Amino acid sequence: MPNLYLIRHGIAADRGTYANDDDRPLTAEGDRKTRQVAARLKTLKLRFDRILSSPLVRARQTAEILQSGGLSSRWEIFPALAPDGDLREWIDWYGNLDKSAGGDLALVGHQPDLGDWAESLIWGEARDVLVVKKAGVIGLALPDTGPPLGNAQLFWLTPPKFLLG
Repeated sequence: MPNLYLIRHGIAADRGTYANDDDRPLTAEGDRKTRQVAARLKTLKLRFDRILSSPLVRARQTAEILQSGGLSSRWEIFPALAPDGDLREWIDWYGNLDKSAGGDLALVGHQPDLGDWAESLIWGEARDVLVVKKAGVIGLALPDTGPPLGNAQLFWLTPPKFLLG
């Protein structure tokens, strides 16, 4: 089973501090903690074949930190990971992905979307119960065959404090 890691962006500037919310960057603390989380994930021997990121600045910065931390050799923007993005776009993308090489994937995005996406992949519907903390991680095992919607298995849900401790 390939693994999918849903990773929320790190701590960002407060809402309202930028005219366009999409432009809010990570704070110095958010950058530092995200780098620490990336280093911890590396010590856990995680490696992503690819990282897909929301186009918003704070998510892109998080994806760059994950890449520079040695967790992947590549990352790219995936517009559906922006707030209120459509999970079905990712499911279509995943359905067309050549999975023969294997490899885990990471999606960097926002809450509540990441929690909703995880719930939909696990239960087939969003239930508004899973919360991904800033720089937190949800790990899902995706099915080898068939659609991932409603067929994924949750194996990891951790806030950053358990990765930083």
